[in-house]
Amino acid sequence: MTEDIQLEGATFADLEAYRGELQLHCYRIVGSVQEAEDLVQEALLAAWRSLDRFEGRASLRNWLYRIATNRCLNALRDGARRPLTSPVPPDTPEPPSPTRLADPLLYEPYPDTLLEGIELPEARYEQREAIGLAFVSGLQRLPPRQRAALVLHDALGFSARETAEMLGTTEVAANRLLSRARAGLPPLDADLAPVPDSRQERELVARFVTAFEAGDIGGVLELLTDDALLTMPPAPLEYEGPDAISRFLSTVPAAGKLELFRLVATRANGQPAFGCYLRDPHTPIARAYGLMVLTLRANQIGGITGFADTSVFRPFGLPRTIPA
Repeated sequence: MTEDIQLEGATFADLEAYRGELQLHCYRIVGSVQEAEDLVQEALLAAWRSLDRFEGRASLRNWLYRIATNRCLNALRDGARRPLTSPVPPDTPEPPSPTRLADPLLYEPYPDTLLEGIELPEARYEQREAIGLAFVSGLQRLPPRQRAALVLHDALGFSARETAEMLGTTEVAANRLLSRARAGLPPLDADLAPVPDSRQERELVARFVTAFEAGDIGGVLELLTDDALLTMPPAPLEYEGPDAISRFLSTVPAAGKLELFRLVATRANGQPAFGCYLRDPHTPIARAYGLMVLTLRANQIGGITGFADTSVFRPFGLPRTIPA
């Protein structure tokens, strides 16, 4: 956690010291890396222009969080966001009937490289839980002010009074927002996942990659829990269980020819992830296809989340093409 900086003689570079944690904060609220980058830049510029009017009733860190939070809420309220659609690779077959349809959710994965050096105070949720895809996707189902209150109080450890001040409301109202938000957030099970980069995680991920790149759908299914869930936000389609996921993998990605893919390892939201590249039949290269994030439970895979919008490759530092 960044130590509060003295205001006297403060420079824009001093405010920049908070950029990393503020960007993570904005990402949790809006669900987009690019939007979070833009909102933090706006917030820091607004703070710099107003620095001479900062009255010091709250800490500089609290003041910056208030500005950033309100920038996020304004963006969500104004509705000037990307549509709830995602590019579909050409010649993609029609997907099979899903297990169920859910409300479309607009969120993206967050690169683990952007988490480096960010230390936040202890709060209701451990940092590993509070960045996981389950938490971020659950937040996107909440109304914006509930979302912001939950992040400020339960993920960042601000008091109910501080949370209320940042949201421009009373402490009683802030506690109501928190109560409703907690009731609307699905249970998290991040504690069931193996420790990141542990031998257990590496072995499970290696088995998945080997089976996937070999086109061995049966081998992939053997690694799944009975209630494993495959989702592709913002699409509302959900496939639950090995049978449903088998129908999807046998039909949609490369018309079921998984052996045409190459997977490049990365990490997103504290979880194993891959840039997925589809081999070009006419040239010795593979082109960006989408990003896939795994949710692990002990020695099995409990979730596969696919993001078809390859614009997310940029913040992960993934190239558009690789040698096939």
